[in-house]
Amino acid sequence: MNRRSSRGFTLIELLVVIAIIAVLIALLLPAVQAAREAARRSQCVNNLKQIGLAFHNYESTHGSFIPSCMVPSPVDNWGWAPSGMLSMLPFIEQGALWNAYNVGPVASNSTDGFGLYNKNTTVFNTQVGTWLCPSDGPERTVSLSNYVGNYGGPYQLKAYSGTFIPTPSPLDGMVSNSATVKIASITDGTSNTALFSEVLTGANPAAGVPAGSRPRSKRSHYMAPAMSDFAATDIAVNANLAACQAIAPTSLGDGARGDWFQAYPGYINYSVYNHMGTPNTTACSSSNAGGNTYGQDRHGSAPPNSNHAGGVNICFSDGSVKFIKDSVSRPTWWALGTRNGGEVVSSDSY
Repeated sequence: MNRRSSRGFTLIELLVVIAIIAVLIALLLPAVQAAREAARRSQCVNNLKQIGLAFHNYESTHGSFIPSCMVPSPVDNWGWAPSGMLSMLPFIEQGALWNAYNVGPVASNSTDGFGLYNKNTTVFNTQVGTWLCPSDGPERTVSLSNYVGNYGGPYQLKAYSGTFIPTPSPLDGMVSNSATVKIASITDGTSNTALFSEVLTGANPAAGVPAGSRPRSKRSHYMAPAMSDFAATDIAVNANLAACQAIAPTSLGDGARGDWFQAYPGYINYSVYNHMGTPNTTACSSSNAGGNTYGQDRHGSAPPNSNHAGGVNICFSDGSVKFIKDSVSRPTWWALGTRNGGEVVSSDSY
């Protein structure tokens, strides 16, 4: 009679099996994370397409694109006004939220947009899902948008040259050169002119960490006193950008990016960005041009940024969405920001 012999795993065999399983998990996790990020990026692209569609529907109804800042406004005498994001609500299936908005003046002593906020807490405390990029993970929970409009190329060279700009007004001389943007006025071509981009929402100054002690962050803007107020040449703008990138990591910074409920024509850190610094570079303001901890002046650099690897998603004025790499050249980036600059931009340059 044959006897059956059996034996268990040896310690070496067990360790080999464990090692193989560990290797398989190590290979699998990045693939899962990549798949999840691809899904988040796809949702981000879809959100931007919805914004592009909203702008075109608004243009069909009113004959122009949505302005970024409604000035003069009933808010106060300083220039604070409802953001143009408010006018987008009826065109992204948020008509009920639009109807809940209380129109009319706020307290006469209001010197910032929070008078507007306090009068419309129901509206501004409602988070609009279409305006959130799932890759962000914001520090705050209300009145946020991960999508901001194109203010234009470097302000010193091409003021208010974008597609999401304030309405014309002589207020403090800040927007006297502005214009109502119509499709016909985008002479550079709608497929070569940026409309909206994604941005990481601002850091929360109420989180208990002083702004000046924060490490350099894409959620904050920093003060660059060496920047000139008006740089009339490309060389001067590049010098300003060099000063911006050289700012100490703990220079005074704060975060108001993505606050969609208010706007001010002289600031670019609320619901707008500009085409000065390329994507995911440092945002900086100029203290000698009116910048401060909460208001980033229009002379500075307010680039779009994201948690997507290597660049940002941008909705162009024709409604298409393209991924613009961080490595895009400055001249190309500046050209994409202007609606009527006359630049010739090749599709293979970005």
